[in-house]
Amino acid sequence: MIGVLAAMAVSTGIGLALHARSPALARRTATLSLSALLWVLAPFVIVVSLPHLHVDGTVAVGLAAGYLVAAAVGAAAWAIGTRVLRIAPECTGTVMCAAIMMNTGYFGLPFVSALLGRGHLTDAIAFDSLVSGPLFYVAGFAIGAAFGATGEVAGRARARQLVLRNPPLLAAVAGLLLPAAASPHVLVDAAHLVVWALLVLGFVALGVTLAAEASEGALAFPPRLDAQVATAVALRVGAAPALYLGLTALLGGAPSAFRVQEAMPAGINTLVVAHAAGLDLRVASSAIAWSTVLVAIWGLTAALT
Repeated sequence: MIGVLAAMAVSTGIGLALHARSPALARRTATLSLSALLWVLAPFVIVVSLPHLHVDGTVAVGLAAGYLVAAAVGAAAWAIGTRVLRIAPECTGTVMCAAIMMNTGYFGLPFVSALLGRGHLTDAIAFDSLVSGPLFYVAGFAIGAAFGATGEVAGRARARQLVLRNPPLLAAVAGLLLPAAASPHVLVDAAHLVVWALLVLGFVALGVTLAAEASEGALAFPPRLDAQVATAVALRVGAAPALYLGLTALLGGAPSAFRVQEAMPAGINTLVVAHAAGLDLRVASSAIAWSTVLVAIWGLTAALT
């Protein structure tokens, strides 16, 4: 676990340093990193891992509970934003996205591997591709279309593009259809190593993104923890994991990896939706930063105890 957190910190620092040295080079590096993640590394990890997923009642319950919890915390974020805080619609939409969209990919996968062991990675990958993925490209962009200041994410054409130009989704479908024999263990072992590349490239891109938001005035260091940011963070790393634990216990349990993935911080995809839809970039950036720090502290505590 200490290795995961150290790699995360160093990779983020590299992204910040790259942006300070050359914003143009940093942007190109982030773009290449995210493209490699989206088009090559993540699909490879998914397609060779999911054929080994054993879908039983516990797995089905755990996946369904992920959607139920997202609906609950999303509704809570809407109610708090509109009825209690009375903030602007684009800010409410950001709080909703940060609450439901988890960094279960390049943070969650190595986190699960370090905390629970490599044997739990297939379950972690299933949660990432079958729950977190749709919450991003369906629920996240739907929230952006409803609450954002721009209309760039609306329309059936955009929805089709999000599905058809989404390699991890296509890899998940292929992985679920393939027999286990189509994915020999040597490929599974390779995928477990690639998970660490996801961490490094993902957090380099995150460092570049946060530095860019800071230079544009959308993020301060340390980020301001106001009511809307605190609400997003509390729902993401507090209410959602607690509700997931209670719900899955009531319904018969869920894989350990699912429970860890549900506790992951707000994902960088929150910024993707915020940029596309005109949501509040400062709240998105701050929620990502604060929730990531809190989960990192939890991980460090677990490693030392």
